[in-house]
Amino acid sequence: MNPAGRIRRLRIGVPVVLLAFLAFSCGSGFDVAGGGTGGTGISTGAVSGFGSVIVSGVHFRTDDDVAPGFKTKKESRGDKSGRPDQEVFAVGMVVTVRHGAGDNNAREIEYRDNLRGPIAGITPGTDNIIEVLGQTVVVDDNTIFDGTTFAFPQRGDVVEVSGFADSAGRIRAAYILTMGPPMPPPFQKFEVKGFVSRLSNNTFRLGPLPDGSGMTVAVSYDAGAMAGLSGGLDNGMFVQVTTTNMAPVAESISAILIERLTPRTEFPDGAAVDLEGLVTAPPSGSGKVLSFAVEGKRIRTNDATDFTGHSPAEIQPDTRLLVRGTETGGDLFAARIDFR
Repeated sequence: MNPAGRIRRLRIGVPVVLLAFLAFSCGSGFDVAGGGTGGTGISTGAVSGFGSVIVSGVHFRTDDDVAPGFKTKKESRGDKSGRPDQEVFAVGMVVTVRHGAGDNNAREIEYRDNLRGPIAGITPGTDNIIEVLGQTVVVDDNTIFDGTTFAFPQRGDVVEVSGFADSAGRIRAAYILTMGPPMPPPFQKFEVKGFVSRLSNNTFRLGPLPDGSGMTVAVSYDAGAMAGLSGGLDNGMFVQVTTTNMAPVAESISAILIERLTPRTEFPDGAAVDLEGLVTAPPSGSGKVLSFAVEGKRIRTNDATDFTGHSPAEIQPDTRLLVRGTETGGDLFAARIDFR
């Protein structure tokens, strides 16, 4: 498929999608997000509209919509608290909302991209594939584009990608910001986030799945890149790698800085969680008693889980779900599962 043809449809379709979500939200009232023990509620998913901020179809109140003088902490490339929601976030961005117990009052909304770097290759098809910093990014009809041009990004363009990991370890883009051609090296730096695996002799593999399965890129580093990382690296650690490489050299990128981050699928014990993502490991078990993974996060269901009119048998690799449940011992125990 011609990538340019797809981008026009996406850009024209955005207002329709936005209006549909707004109508759903306003017409049906609030879908109240959960709150766990200690009043902790965490919702992770794609922004689907505004007024205040709608995430995965759930309407979260921000700033004065909560109470006069209330300020939601907004993180997106730095602290943007006090700025209007639509100046900080965009439809398609995958964000994390921290809110109160059983309410939709957003205390904090954080956006963190998957990667930012130049496109090394484009493979057109039913789904367009772009290669960025050794990561494979899938662009489909649900991807929302942002930027200063209506054209599909070209080889060499710097893009920022936000999306969900799929079962093959690719990033299925929900949002792409086209930033244009890069500055000449070494003035521009690029970054990619992921989980460490196969750590050995100043090299490791980096990919979007915590077990290191699927598509990964080799990363090399020296002591200087570890300056801000106390305690060293370990397999399974979630990190951000900063590099000046435009693309992998001999199938590896060289890190100039490695920083440890908290993955968006890590929650405090007892937290009530809404997690949107793709099924990355197929279910095991029988009936409604299942164990599977979304975004690499272990999900457990039981006879009390509400599958919202669907069959548990419909849960297959790369099915997009919204899982609502409680974090217990590192697993998310699902009370309800919505199919997207």
